[in-house]
Amino acid sequence: MDTSEPMLPLDAEDVPASHPRAPRRRQGGVASTDVVMSAHMADNAEVFPQVLGLHVEKGATVADLTYGKEVFWRNVPAGAYRLLPSDLKLGQCWRALPYEDASVDAVVFDPPYMEGLYRRTKDALAGSGTHRAFQEAYSNGSVRAEGSGRKYHDAVLEAYLSVIPEAKRILRPSGRFIVKCQDEVSANRQKLTHVELIWAYEAHGFYCKDLFVVVRRNAPVVSRLLKQEHARKNHSYFLVFQRQDHRRRIDYSNFSPWLRDDLEILGTATVCFSSEFFAQYGQTETLPWIDNPSRKGV
Repeated sequence: MDTSEPMLPLDAEDVPASHPRAPRRRQGGVASTDVVMSAHMADNAEVFPQVLGLHVEKGATVADLTYGKEVFWRNVPAGAYRLLPSDLKLGQCWRALPYEDASVDAVVFDPPYMEGLYRRTKDALAGSGTHRAFQEAYSNGSVRAEGSGRKYHDAVLEAYLSVIPEAKRILRPSGRFIVKCQDEVSANRQKLTHVELIWAYEAHGFYCKDLFVVVRRNAPVVSRLLKQEHARKNHSYFLVFQRQDHRRRIDYSNFSPWLRDDLEILGTATVCFSSEFFAQYGQTETLPWIDNPSRKGV
């Protein structure tokens, strides 16, 4: 397969303004309300084509690593993209993909994002109540062996981080990495998964270029409600990352430099997922302060 030229062209913003060949900014365009919006009261099949339409050129090669029941692709015209589907249920794990280096233009990743789908017994998978319906849609039905991997929300993060080596290997420079996720409350603690992922992926050279919010139409039912402590989650996210680790440095960040500087002054720079952190804990580990009681105040 020819990988010498990426299907996705470099965005104009990919060229630093200080570069001698950087294009001059010119005013133009027309007034219009026909634009792609960031928030949608819809389902995944309605929003996903808009994500692709805005960020992935027609004809591009797209590897969907969690293809599942084809839900994302139901409203995408057949033949619009060169689709490479894979899934745990199809016998293909995202940790060892059969694709060549720098061979795809976009990667789609939607692992189970509720800690209830990482339980160690069959009956406990997906918890109870309305979440039980997610067993079939978002899980291959297998339980985690005792002592394998992390538990609860940490297991969710571990799954999201475990794809990084293969995603970086198969993506072409400036390729798109589309990640579906949802925040959750685990052990009565608020877990802002989408924020954790943006921090972690940026440390590996992925700039979060866009974010789509998907709000469910129906109201979730809560079983055994005694006292509500947190707002019930009825939205999820499509995060669109751009691979930038092929550059000498990441030109864009979702976080202001002064914020990083202040964190370093306060002695909490480990929150930024530094290269030293990944060197110590490895690609698939999660947050260092989870297992270090001395960092509980971070």
